[in-house]
Amino acid sequence: MSNEVEPRYYPVKLVWTGGKSGDLSVEGKVVIKTGVPTGSPEEALFHSPEDLFVASSTMCYMNGFVEFTRKMRIEFKSFECDAVGTLEEVGRSFEVTKIEMKTKVVIDSEDNRKRIDRALELAAKYCFIGNSMKCPNIHETDVVVE
Repeated sequence: MSNEVEPRYYPVKLVWTGGKSGDLSVEGKVVIKTGVPTGSPEEALFHSPEDLFVASSTMCYMNGFVEFTRKMRIEFKSFECDAVGTLEEVGRSFEVTKIEMKTKVVIDSEDNRKRIDRALELAAKYCFIGNSMKCPNIHETDVVVE
């Protein structure tokens, strides 16, 4: 008997709506309007592939942090993460060359700081979305006691 975990699948459907826009859907979830940052004024209002790429890594990091704090039985008051992906010309194409995240976590006791720092470290280390990306995910964290 093996301990292998069965693969999971994440089907999405993208339907073109004109120009470089589309409706991105996942069954049973809210539709995401997609566009491009350099498109028409309307297209620029919608989520671009670049936005969603950076967002997916950021969400995975937050979810990992929440999971590790739960497992470690530590509480926090808030979590915020500002992330910026850098798109650069590489050779004849473009690539996101790095994602920089600045995270602020508010805790209510200095006693929890080391454990919160550990949860943040583990979240970064085990973020499977970030680990699947070619570009580095760089983390800067600020833990504040309030």
